[in-house]
Amino acid sequence: MRGHTAESPDVLVVGGGLVGTAVAYGLAREGARVTVLDEGDGGFRASRGNFGLVWVQGKGYGLSPYARWSRSSAQRWPALAAALLEDSGVDVSLRQPGGFHLCFSDEELAEREKRLSTLQAELGGDYPYQLLDAKALRERLPAVGPAVVGASYTPMDGHVNPLKLLRALHQSMQRRGVTLIGSSQISRIAPEAGGFAAHGKLGVWRAPRIVLAAGLGNRALAPQLGLHAPVAPNRGQILVSERVAPFLHYPTINVRQTDEGSVQFGDSMEEVGFNDFTTTDVLSTIARRGVRAFPLLKEVRLVRMWAALRVYSPDGFPIYEQSSQYPGAFVVTCHSGVTLAAAHALRVAPWIAGGAMPDELDAFPGGRFRAAGQILSDA
Repeated sequence: MRGHTAESPDVLVVGGGLVGTAVAYGLAREGARVTVLDEGDGGFRASRGNFGLVWVQGKGYGLSPYARWSRSSAQRWPALAAALLEDSGVDVSLRQPGGFHLCFSDEELAEREKRLSTLQAELGGDYPYQLLDAKALRERLPAVGPAVVGASYTPMDGHVNPLKLLRALHQSMQRRGVTLIGSSQISRIAPEAGGFAAHGKLGVWRAPRIVLAAGLGNRALAPQLGLHAPVAPNRGQILVSERVAPFLHYPTINVRQTDEGSVQFGDSMEEVGFNDFTTTDVLSTIARRGVRAFPLLKEVRLVRMWAALRVYSPDGFPIYEQSSQYPGAFVVTCHSGVTLAAAHALRVAPWIAGGAMPDELDAFPGGRFRAAGQILSDA
């Protein structure tokens, strides 16, 4: 059985979340025939559990190419949002007014200064930010509470509606000719003459090129293609309030008001394996922190909560690599599918289509973990 009988694709993309669909959409814009093999709603979908930030500040501390990579994507986000609106009619509600990281102690504020000043120096000064004391912060965010002693701000940050983004990517890629096969969990990939064969529950699909964008599934699939993606789950939990009158016109790292008026509170960082259930103790901590940041939220009703599993490499940075053993096979994995969506569509996709690899990606091969001896347990 073939999943694409009428016309053989140029590229198979394994994974239909934010990473896979952004790559597939970009490939279609490059003129490639693409088939996306999506596991379906039974999988661990990080794409439907994220916070929706397009976030740059603080990222890349300890590995400055990631700061450059994140910033390059944020700068391209307006072009991506415009293209998605044209192709799908979906406004993903991109707003990039800058963002705040709130600090609750002088020590936290000093740590922000250290982190951001280091990144600014490593990027040759091309990394604007401000450190604000409590008085200056309240001039910008009047609703902030007395427990907040200050904040870092950069004009590089913003946010989107992540569910609208996923919908826009799915509609846009299909309108550009991408074939989407649902419920097609891929268990085996075999290199063969002229390309690759992906074996799944619904059949076998073949193409000269293949992209592994299967999130946590990349761990098992990558070694079949001479690649290394030792990713593991990291749980994050989020609370959502009822709609309230507009009060927060900038995203912050833990609280943001959505385009629809609700307020999101997040997030947590939990190593609990493949457990994606919510827990009252963690959600209580998230809620208390949100109310400390913005006391006016104390009486707001909470209407939804969820947990999702991020896709984390051992050092927390992405993995981008073409297989040296089987050229034409690529792995693309990260935990910042929203922030990096523009880079995936507008920079990674042209590379996979045959163009030059973006300079920043030299820093993110999966082989770096072999060299460091960082092999995660399968438990």
